[in-house]
Amino acid sequence: MASQIRLELSTGCPQLQDGLQARIHDPLWLLARQWQFGEFNGEDVGSAASAQVVIESASLSRYQPGAWSGSSATETYAPLALALETTVEAEPVVADRKTNWRLAAETGSHLSRLLSAKGVSQARAVFLHSEYLLQPPSDVQRHGLDSDSLRFLQVLGKRVVDGVQLYARLAPLRSRSALPELLQESPFDTIAFADRSGVIDAVSGWLIWYDQLFQQGASKPAWISERIEYEFAAAAQTSAGEVVLSAPEYLEGNLDWFSFVVREGKSLGASGGTSTSTAAFLPAPVTFRGMPAARFWEFEDARVNLAQVEADPHDLARILLVKFALEYSNDWFVVPVELTIGSLSQVKSLIVTNTFGERLLIPHTSQVDGANSPWRMFVLTGDTQQLFLLPPVLGPSLQSAPLEEVLFLRDEMANVAWGVERVVAGPAGVPLDRFEAYQEKRGRQDRAAAANNNVQAAAQSAYRLGASVPDYWIPLLPVRDGSAMRLKRGALPRLEPDGLINTFEPQGMVLEPGHELLLHDEEVAREGARVTRAYQYARWVDGSTHLWIGRRKQPGRGEGSSGLRFDIVEQAVS
Repeated sequence: MASQIRLELSTGCPQLQDGLQARIHDPLWLLARQWQFGEFNGEDVGSAASAQVVIESASLSRYQPGAWSGSSATETYAPLALALETTVEAEPVVADRKTNWRLAAETGSHLSRLLSAKGVSQARAVFLHSEYLLQPPSDVQRHGLDSDSLRFLQVLGKRVVDGVQLYARLAPLRSRSALPELLQESPFDTIAFADRSGVIDAVSGWLIWYDQLFQQGASKPAWISERIEYEFAAAAQTSAGEVVLSAPEYLEGNLDWFSFVVREGKSLGASGGTSTSTAAFLPAPVTFRGMPAARFWEFEDARVNLAQVEADPHDLARILLVKFALEYSNDWFVVPVELTIGSLSQVKSLIVTNTFGERLLIPHTSQVDGANSPWRMFVLTGDTQQLFLLPPVLGPSLQSAPLEEVLFLRDEMANVAWGVERVVAGPAGVPLDRFEAYQEKRGRQDRAAAANNNVQAAAQSAYRLGASVPDYWIPLLPVRDGSAMRLKRGALPRLEPDGLINTFEPQGMVLEPGHELLLHDEEVAREGARVTRAYQYARWVDGSTHLWIGRRKQPGRGEGSSGLRFDIVEQAVS
């Protein structure tokens, strides 16, 4: 057995300073160092000259939103058509019980432009006199609207077509052959016969444009409300059987191979076969900036100085990285292999031919080190087939300002948790600051009270059962759910100036208005959580662009105080 000698030199030793200088005029010293490092020992090994790899691949073909153990229906998925982030996150732009007057006005205005482009601009008057006209605010709407939304609707009311309502009516028709049904209804039956073909062309093009405007998902996407995160599963049919991959905690907006876990014994009904490809290549040594030079006096890249990397004794990851870069980086080769996006691949064989003409079959690390091989790079959790996943995920993308922002926090003084709606999507389709809207509402109420000569009554001492909390603070009350503790969304009763007791539901979508919300207690930790909804814009591999609404979950800002107290007496103001 051959033995190896390793020399570790200390720069702090004065006797070695001359030797470390490696002066060129001392050839005997240089030869001695080469002998000590074993550079004169010949080994009967050859360098890698060529290689051949055989890879079997299978594409992801099924997708299931929600928990992998849930009952959500699966659907067909084509990786080259749409990225996973878009598929998972996309939700309806106009949800139930919500309005978006800006979207209604912009889409209606675009229909008017298409009618003018087709030479039937006179038909715009017919649409403006139909039931699809954007209506001004009613007296009931005025009471609950913020000033910006009210001004928006006052300006555009009865001036543009409500594109959202018109699309809801025309969407079931879709095909051009079914659109003439619209022209049989009043008042569209008054359109001149010569203009009907142009109107049908304009409406048909408008429907296509509307469909491509947003990427909209199902009414119940992969968002898990009680966990405040996404969860989904995808599957592919390999030669060894169906492989189901689930992403149990997707919340930050970026997917990669390490986001997935293999679920053994599960099936989503994936179809499709496998493909085998063979590639021959010349192995190329791994190179990177700051890599030690192979020759003794060769100048190295000064842009990265690994010797200047500082690491504490407990910083093992940084120490291992530097050790690998300085000592073992020249032992690795790059294998260029082209794979299809959204595929599960497996290396069937890797044959390397060295400079002596010997063909060597390189086994997988698990075959050499066993099932507990320490090398786990690119290995999926729960995988026993040594599969490599190239997920169909996005690169850089654009994100708008939050349409909705909710802070989940603990209030130890009131012994309750809160969901604070800082920003929601207003009726005009733009972000609405709930604090500013609340202050505006209180100002209107104070002015109304002053007008009714209630200032003196309000200045008297009064007993209150509980302190007033802003209407955008939604309580999350602890309840027992079997053996677990949940946080149930509740509502605080509030006394209005007119003497009525009212309760306020959330105005956003994160807190699930109109549905029961039971959060897991651990989801609202001491540091809290921040959940946002915003428009996402990205380009896919085929050059297509997609716009959708997605959610993000981030750490919160710690605990908070709502000022909620009970059994208080407010002193009179002198």
